[in-house]
Amino acid sequence: MTELTDLTAVQLVDGYRKGEFSPVDATRAALERAERAEPAVNAFVRLFTDEALAQAADSADRWRRGEPSGLLDGVPVTVKDILLLRGAPTLRGSKAIDPHGRWDEDAPSVARLREHGAVFLGKTTTPEFGWKGVTDSPLSGVTRNPYDATRTAGGSSGGSAAAVALGAGPLSLGTDGGGSVRIPAAFCGIFALKPTYGRVPLYPASAFGTLAHVGPMTRDAADAALMMDVISGPDGRDWSGLGPVGGSFADALDGGVRGMRIAYSPSLGGQVAVRPAVAAAVRRAVERLAGLGAHVSEADPDLTDPVEAFHVLWFSGAARVTQRFGPHQRELLDPGLREICGLGARFGALDYLAAVDVRMDLGRRMGRFHESYDLLVTPTLPVTAFEAGAEVPAGSGHRRWTGWTPFTYPFNMTQQPAATVPVGVDADGLPVGLQIVAARHRDDLVLRTAHALYEAGAAAPAGTAPLMPAGS
Repeated sequence: MTELTDLTAVQLVDGYRKGEFSPVDATRAALERAERAEPAVNAFVRLFTDEALAQAADSADRWRRGEPSGLLDGVPVTVKDILLLRGAPTLRGSKAIDPHGRWDEDAPSVARLREHGAVFLGKTTTPEFGWKGVTDSPLSGVTRNPYDATRTAGGSSGGSAAAVALGAGPLSLGTDGGGSVRIPAAFCGIFALKPTYGRVPLYPASAFGTLAHVGPMTRDAADAALMMDVISGPDGRDWSGLGPVGGSFADALDGGVRGMRIAYSPSLGGQVAVRPAVAAAVRRAVERLAGLGAHVSEADPDLTDPVEAFHVLWFSGAARVTQRFGPHQRELLDPGLREICGLGARFGALDYLAAVDVRMDLGRRMGRFHESYDLLVTPTLPVTAFEAGAEVPAGSGHRRWTGWTPFTYPFNMTQQPAATVPVGVDADGLPVGLQIVAARHRDDLVLRTAHALYEAGAAAPAGTAPLMPAGS
């Protein structure tokens, strides 16, 4: 019998509808999985055991009456501790935030999940203010990879990725300003989507501005589509949010990839050194897309690495986050964050506007690229998970996390939808991710293509990660 913790959200809802098991069963199983794995992985800032079981009991009553409150009624979810969740402190991985405040508001995406009956299991770990591509912080320590506890889970939504991989709820809400749902999802062997900017409303606005997206982290693409149908509605608190979606993301999954024009760029024109095991796994999945009827060409977008412009935007945002902190609060910060805040504070308005110019030109180039190609496919990352507690792989020569994430942050600058799909493992059993990118507002194409890979068996559905003891 399949463990409840291995079921997708779609499967859970179907089981509730048929009366095969209840939301209480699923929630209890997910909580037990989280508690058992937590000492080794450290994915959670806090678990809401009593509250979650009470929410699950209410959901079970609604299902018994045949009156579910929404698309995700009774499905266990987790929320990255960057996003507001009513009744719980949102400390953003920082000791500089006072936990004794009025935590009486939900972020828009959290509010939509609540309206649809989701059960909130807990808040997941993040590096301080989500500033880097791995997950460790002065507040909560190091979050580790469910496939190997000596390795990083990635970041900045590392706790969310680890939770989903472990079976501690099939759905999680993450944020992505430079790869922060895609990086940890790739390292932990799950699916994640960074939607078109504004497709999922965000409040409060991020100090990282329009680089920051909210997105689903899930077992597969079908779960992400279902979750997008819930969280993508407009919210008046987000001045830059998009209008209503024209249809259902879940309904648009079917149709396959036959006839799609797909550009496969294995190294962004030789700019990125990709590990052989990563390159081989991604190439096999791309060949599968061709076998499914897509028109695949090896082609590179007209990009030069925009990392310097990204640093101006990113470091300036970090400086803004901490602008009002006094000396004592600054002493509490992650030293790496404190360093980039100092750099960001020295940039002037003209530096920032020059970076915006680079960003706009990058968007123009990608817009032209997508006149010829429906999708761009790349590795999500050039490496697999490395040592936990380090910002960069040992011996890489990189100074900052952006050195090993060249496939992810450019598409935050362009605001395009981008997803990562697990397509294999390396010789150490560590997951490899493939990235799918589409033109702005074509999230449906990204999800449909990812779903085709899952349906064809070319994407690995998330099951119990190896670190989870058997029978737990």
